[in-house]
Order: sequence, then structure tokens, then C-alpha cells
Amino acid sequence: MAVVAPFLGLTYDFYKMRDFSRLVAPPYDVISAAEQEALYEADPKNVVRLILGKKKTGDSDWDNRYTRAADHFKRWESEGTLIRADHPSLYFTSLTYDLGDGSPPRTRWGFIALVRIEEEDSKVILPHERTFSAHKEDRLKLMRACSAHFSQIFGLYEDREQITSDAFQRAIDFPPHLSFDLPDGTKHRMWILQSRSLAATISHAMREKTIFIADGHHRYETSRNFRNILRARYGQRPENRASEFVMMYLTNIHEEGLTILPSHRMIKKAPGFQLEHFLQTVARWFHVEPLSLKDLSLQTQCEVIKDRLRGSGESTTALVFQCRQSDPHYLLTLKPGASEDMGQDLHPALRKLDVMVLSRLLLQKSLGFSREELDNEEIFHYQSSLDKTISSVNSGIYEISFILNPTKIEHVQEIARYSLVMPRKSTYFYPKVLTGLVLNKIDPHELIKVP
Repeated sequence: MAVVAPFLGLTYDFYKMRDFSRLVAPPYDVISAAEQEALYEADPKNVVRLILGKKKTGDSDWDNRYTRAADHFKRWESEGTLIRADHPSLYFTSLTYDLGDGSPPRTRWGFIALVRIEEEDSKVILPHERTFSAHKEDRLKLMRACSAHFSQIFGLYEDREQITSDAFQRAIDFPPHLSFDLPDGTKHRMWILQSRSLAATISHAMREKTIFIADGHHRYETSRNFRNILRARYGQRPENRASEFVMMYLTNIHEEGLTILPSHRMIKKAPGFQLEHFLQTVARWFHVEPLSLKDLSLQTQCEVIKDRLRGSGESTTALVFQCRQSDPHYLLTLKPGASEDMGQDLHPALRKLDVMVLSRLLLQKSLGFSREELDNEEIFHYQSSLDKTISSVNSGIYEISFILNPTKIEHVQEIARYSLVMPRKSTYFYPKVLTGLVLNKIDPHELIKVP
């Protein structure tokens, strides 16, 4: 049973902080060094100072990026930069964006609430990706220093009848509390809803649902670890302690504005790579078709590749291979029965995944990478933009790229339900959930009122 509740969220003071676009940030793990610097320069109160503070020469146990984040957090709250809701609230949001592919703009609706943290085997909140200890250690240090959730876990749930969406839409008969645009063209709105009857409707509707983690696997596991630390200190009872909950952004899987982008693979260097030998090897498992795109504009190349991938990938795995040693790209379409060579250790659900076919048959069997090397970020890079992927190989920054279709949402659900995990960067839910809309304090003495 998913336990969902309103909470006393912390928000920037909307009346003091007029230009909200200068205060928010993407999730910490997609912020580059250049973007971190730009966010620092955007505003002295930008939330990046909380989620991804700068390292300094001479950092110590008592003065480091985590302790400085805690200092900022306490000061911003004490001076009124951040204000806490006076009644438990649900935060309903809309995000309008343009994919830039000629299709009409899309709007993704979702809501921010507290969700009770579940045990790994509960089957209530389901992950689909493997996590890494270094990332969890980093987030745990921040959580211990600040006792807060600064970013929402991105969760998905099924609601074909649109019960939750309809309830929220009936409740927003007034202008949003927050409305702003970002330079990337996305439009953001948020309503703060304190209706007890609405909270009861939403809580009741979510009780029998499973929540699939779309983004934020490391932060969710870290929240469970921090909860366990506080349990050891304060005890497990009562069950509605604030530390038993995590802040989540939840959206309906059947929401029309939900988009999954592909996560193309780019390889810096493949030792001993020879094009002829590679093509001969992969022909065992794939139909290989050259795609001569040399005389086409970059935009046209992208359109041709997307069209061929979409058509060929409807019933089987299809990828496009690109390398700087060769003029044509190559469309690789998996042959019937070839997935049997992926290994006997794989669950049938995993054999359907394009990224797993890529990992086992192309990266490991054909190019000779070990499973450990597949997690090496010095070798493998990920890019959701097709034109940037193509350009990066053409310019010589990368040696090889594999261009993929987006992972299907039904495959994400199936993998999660079987308690399996996908290869890293199998999904890219777009756009990312902004950090800075709502924050949540974790007070182990506070009790959450579940409707």
C-alpha cells in the first residue's frame, strides 16, 4: 500500500523572490561544472548551493560542501528567504515543453507529496536501475548535514481512469502561486493546495498503486538509509514520523506529456577496434545495412536515422552504429533467435531491452568490454541529443556511437515488477524534475498526518 500525504513544504518567498527562473536548478547529477558555475552566478540564493556546493581547497570535516549547504539552508530559513507552509499541502505542477521535432508542445502534470519509504522487498515502490555506493555516500553526507530533502524523487503510477488528475484539475480554479519560464523554453506552474478533502481523495486513490521510480534511485535509497539511522536513534514508532517519508514528484504513466528520450552511447576509445572485423562479428546476430548519409545536412541525417530506427524497432531491437573510420552509418537489426546468445543468466524481460542487447552482444561480445568497464565514465558517455551524438563522432571527440530508440514505458514497468534492474542510463525521462520548487525538512519528532 502506497502511503501518500500532504506536508509542510518549504518554498522560496514568492513575493520577495520575483525572478524564480534564477533560483531553480536541474537535479544535481546532471549539472556539469560549467552549469554549476552558471547557476552560482545566476543568483546568490540559487538552490545549487544546497544540492551541489562547490568544493574548496582546504575542505575539512567541519568545513566542506555539506556543512556549507547546511549553513545556507539554516540562514535562508531564518531570514525568510525560505518559508514553510502553515498547513499540510499538496503541490500540483505543470511543465510545458517543446521537443523541437516539429510536434506540438507537450504538458506534463504531476504533484509533489510525501510518500512513506518502503523496504526493498515490499513491491510498493519499485526501482529499475542499479545504484552505486559512491553516489549514495555523497547524498547521505548532504542529508545528514541538512536533515532535509532538497530534490523530489521522480515516481510514476498507473491511473487509467484519471482519478487523481481529475481531482487536481477540479481544485485549481484559481491562478497558480508560481509561474515562470526558463531559458530552455520550458514553462512551469505550481499550485499549493491545502484542501483536506483533496488530500483524502488523492491519498485514497494512491493506496493500491505501485510507484515506479523514474529518476532518483540513489536519492531514494539514501533516504531509506537515513531513515534507518534515525530509527536507530529515535526508534521505529510511531509509523508516521516525518523521517519515515520521502518527498516525491508523482505523475501518471498514462499522462500524455510523459516523454522518454533515448540515451545514446558514445565511446571514447575501443582498444584494437577494426571496422571490418567488427562488422563481420556482428553479422552473426544482426542484419547489417549501410546508411550513406555523408551528403545530407545534419538535420536530415537525424530525421533519416530516427525514421529508420522507429520503423525497424517496432518488433525487434534496432540500433544505428557510427564510427569516425567510416562514411556510412550502419543500421543493425537483431535477427530472430539471436537474443539466445545474450547469456543464460538473463530473464526473458531483459532480453527485450535494446540497451541490454547493446550491452551483451555489441559492447561485450563484439567489442570485448568487460562488465566493469561498462560502468567506466572515462570510456562511456551518454547523450540524449541525436545531433550532438553524431557531431561528437564526426569531430573526433568520440570514436564510436550507438544510436538507440527510447526504452518503452511498458518495458520499464515489466522490469520493475520482476524486481530486475536495467543497465545504467537505460531511460531518460524528459524534462527532468526541477529542484527548488519545494523543499522538505526532516524532523524526527514531527508526525505526518496521513488522510
